[in-house]
This record gives sequence, C-alpha cells and structure tokens, in this order.
Amino acid sequence: MITLTDSAAERITSLKSKLNDDAKFLRLFVEPGGCSGFEYGMSFGEEKEGDSKMENNGVTFLVDAASLPYLDGCVINFDDGLTGKGFDIFNPNATHTCGCGKSFS
Repeated sequence: MITLTDSAAERITSLKSKLNDDAKFLRLFVEPGGCSGFEYGMSFGEEKEGDSKMENNGVTFLVDAASLPYLDGCVINFDDGLTGKGFDIFNPNATHTCGCGKSFS
C-alpha cells in the first residue's frame, strides 16, 4: 500500500486538473540513477498493461510492476513551506537515502 498525505493528494489533484485529460493518472516509479542507486519519479500518463492501479486519499495512481516492491509501504507528502521541498517520499524499504531525498538504495 502507498499512502498519500492530505497535502500530497491536494497537490496531485490540482496538477491533474490542469491536464484536462481523464485518461491520465499520476504514475509513481523507480528508476536506476541518483547518488544512492535508484531514484523516484512521478509523471502523468495513461494506464499500461501490467500497471497496478491504486487509490488513496481520493487520488487514483499507477505503479508499474518493477517499481511496486520498492514503493510498497511508502508515504508521499507534499511540503510547500519555506524550504520549498515539494514532494517527499518516506520509504520503509530504503536502506540508504541521499541528502536530497530523491534517491535511495
């Protein structure tokens, strides 16, 4: 299960409303890269074969089969405070994260 905080759900809903395309969903994924081995990614796209379609806090999103084991149990938050960090991913599966919070191993 992947959890979206209220602030993340509100931000995602706001971003999606600007697309004007109901066929596109938020896609969460992991790809090789970053300073710790893997990095998180988010984009809007259409559902593909093999995707897991999930819903949390009123937001429907997609995760591909390869990324799901890395993201299962994550909590995604959006911070628009003074630091302007944006989306934060708290991942219980990560054994190491980098200082920027965008990559993990």
